[in-house]
Amino acid sequence: MHATGRSWGRYPVTTEKVITLSDRHAPLPTSDVPMLPLGNARSYGDSCLNDGGILLATRGLDHYMAFDPATGVLTCESGVLFSDILDLVVPQGWFLPVTPGTRFVTVGGAIANDVHGKNHHRAGSFGHHVLALELLRTDGTRMRCSPDENTEWFDATIGGLGLTGVITWATIQLRRVAGPWMSTESHRFTNLDEFFALSRESDRDYEYTVSWIDCAAKGNALGRGLFSRGNHAPASPDRRPAAPARRLAMPLTPPFSLVNPLSLRAFNQLYYHRQRKPVVHATTHYAPFFYPLDGITQWNRMYGPRGFLQYQCVVPPEASEATMAELVRTIAAGGGGSFLAVLKQFGDRPSRGLLSFPRPGATLALDFPNGGAPTFALLDRLDAIVDGVGGAVYPAKDARMSGERFRRYFPRWEAFTRFIDPGMSSSFWRRVME
Repeated sequence: MHATGRSWGRYPVTTEKVITLSDRHAPLPTSDVPMLPLGNARSYGDSCLNDGGILLATRGLDHYMAFDPATGVLTCESGVLFSDILDLVVPQGWFLPVTPGTRFVTVGGAIANDVHGKNHHRAGSFGHHVLALELLRTDGTRMRCSPDENTEWFDATIGGLGLTGVITWATIQLRRVAGPWMSTESHRFTNLDEFFALSRESDRDYEYTVSWIDCAAKGNALGRGLFSRGNHAPASPDRRPAAPARRLAMPLTPPFSLVNPLSLRAFNQLYYHRQRKPVVHATTHYAPFFYPLDGITQWNRMYGPRGFLQYQCVVPPEASEATMAELVRTIAAGGGGSFLAVLKQFGDRPSRGLLSFPRPGATLALDFPNGGAPTFALLDRLDAIVDGVGGAVYPAKDARMSGERFRRYFPRWEAFTRFIDPGMSSSFWRRVME
């Protein structure tokens, strides 16, 4: 079946043939055009697209293979969603070791993008918690890869963007929790200096930290926002069982983006001032703390038919404070930005993957409505700032970085090419390798 391809950012638009995989024991199809594994298409740019080629949809690989509730070791096929894992394991006292801002990602996609979360300063990235995986190549080769077996292939596949072959199953180590509740604090801060002070103060005692910032604020309020930190709450017999979260829906794609300078400024003013107290303490279910946007089905439609471009970068620790200020000033001056601009500090734990994005420093992520040439010009200016201090841009959220910059951001790219399956490619890889 040929289909129009779109990532979560709805840009670019591609055409590819989709073949669903449903049997992990079966060989991959033969093809004269390049293939690419596809999870749940929650990457934002073109790393999950394969224009003119074949997408191997892995959502049909959705079986659990083993789970030990005593140790929290889970083995499942690669198409299992994080949301399904949470439904299974949280009632048994376990939680994902690392999770991104949506629970609607597959295990295979999480490995291929080496996803990170609010606890990177404690737990590193998802790849650190993968105990083993099976890699299926287009020549029929199957390899069990782990930190101790086929180690080079393991390191290439973590963060390898699906290019080393199809991950058929994986074994992951979960982390123990008392239940679905989180003990949280939200601190209102007035500028970037306060953010960095809060971040340093919070890393020791809080497993999860993240901030929303007002990317439209300027002057003395540059980078103001709300700093969230939290831990899994201890067991309490007084708490009622968690009720299912209610989800809203974006029912259609409007003819134009609902995110524009006027709506952005109004939303950010309201969102910043909605917290009247400097600090708010709460006990909440894990879903709104980890996955606020999952509460709105198809929220990406609000950006209209042209979609949007998400931009996430990381800059090294020694340059973090000055560079983040320069990035936020540039964004505010351009009138762009998003409702949910996220700022966080990564920890020092090195990622295993040859192309993994997380590394020590500060990371900023936000969305830009696709306004054509002015949007791309703004992102190029941000690239120049990030590149100038030795930072990097996240491939899973990119649709336009240059190949020259990609190769500087990821200096191990050449070593990685030895592990690419000759039958695999993607729109992203062809773009950055041209």
